[in-house]
Amino acid sequence: MIQVLANRTYRHLFSAQVIALVGTGLATVALGLLAFQIAGPNAGAVLGTALAIKMIAYVLLSPIAGAFAEVLPRRGMLVTLDLARAGVAVALPFVTDVWQIYLLIFLLQSASAAFTPTFQATIPDVLPDEAQYTRALSLSRLAYDLENLLSPMLAALLLTVISFHFLFAGTVIGFLISALLVVSVKLPAPAAKERRSIYERTTRGIRAYFATPRLRGLFALSLGVAAAGSMVIVNTVVFVQGRFGLSQQQVAWAMACFGGGSMIAALSLPRLLDRIPDRPVMLTSAALLPVGLIAASNISNFTTLMILWLGLGVAYGATQTPSGRLLRRSTNPQTRPAIFAAHFALSHACWLLTYPLAGWLGIELGLGPTALVLAAIAAFGCVAALWFWPRSDAEIVEHEHAGLDDDDPHWADGHSRTGRRHSHAFVIDALHSRWPA
Repeated sequence: MIQVLANRTYRHLFSAQVIALVGTGLATVALGLLAFQIAGPNAGAVLGTALAIKMIAYVLLSPIAGAFAEVLPRRGMLVTLDLARAGVAVALPFVTDVWQIYLLIFLLQSASAAFTPTFQATIPDVLPDEAQYTRALSLSRLAYDLENLLSPMLAALLLTVISFHFLFAGTVIGFLISALLVVSVKLPAPAAKERRSIYERTTRGIRAYFATPRLRGLFALSLGVAAAGSMVIVNTVVFVQGRFGLSQQQVAWAMACFGGGSMIAALSLPRLLDRIPDRPVMLTSAALLPVGLIAASNISNFTTLMILWLGLGVAYGATQTPSGRLLRRSTNPQTRPAIFAAHFALSHACWLLTYPLAGWLGIELGLGPTALVLAAIAAFGCVAALWFWPRSDAEIVEHEHAGLDDDDPHWADGHSRTGRRHSHAFVIDALHSRWPA
């Protein structure tokens, strides 16, 4: 996997991504502590709303940013967005009111919503080889899991010697270093592409996504992942400081347990998936999410919380990490950007639902009933995935082309042709608008 880092341009871009992720992770821990300082017992609602604002920015602005990423100079765009994020992070320690948190989070995440699709659109041009690009996707997933583990641990260590306000300085430094790394390389210009409207580009990917049975199942699993993740991210600070009366360091260690569980899953999955298909691994892991949430409804001490968060992290990571494999299997080079963008928007729409639920229900109903509501959502996602994602999920599918000319080159793109039918790795695209019955 790490051989791809021999490419200097990708190595610098990947380093920029990792450093920016660490900075963002420090900001996530600090934001939870800041919310508790301002709102006290209502911190869960504040944090849930702030994270819902983040998801609104991702869902609404990412497709638009992806469209601009096709025509604007990539390096200048990425550097500008890093500097914008650093500028917003500078202001976060000076927040005194809840509305200021909401405003700054919207500005920060709007820049992130533009940065992510631009970064993703750049990597295939830097690594045109399909095998190298696949390894880059795996490294990117690993970077996110490492951030979930290392950022809270780093925050816990720093909080022993500094106030949490100074964690935002780490965020600023991360974004500035990220910008310097991007400046240090020359990025390829966007390839000339067919001009299409933002609406057409966005809806085409979503239509193809929902026309693919395994991706409908993936969307349902994303709902369960968001339900479990929201309970942990939004309410850990309320459990640790509000219910148990512990310190900021314990908040960071609890978050590190969740990230550590996800990391264990990420490191274990490659060998496991060599022997067992994606579907049983992902569905089994997803079934553990509502079980863990039910257990979270009756947590009595910090030790139990850490053990449970570790287990939830494993189930969370094992459900989510293989999603890139499903997306790659369901796309070809022409449809991949649109369907990856569709999954990015749709999965974040799930978080847009569960983040505010985790926060506001925590206030109105309490932490126990909130965990049960989110457990019901996770269970629904698991059952829906079983329904949408058929057990016989063949990659090579026989299908018919009733109106295709006999001399069309597409007939050579498969095997076992019989009359108007043939078979090949089936994906939804211009020639295949519906999944075969």
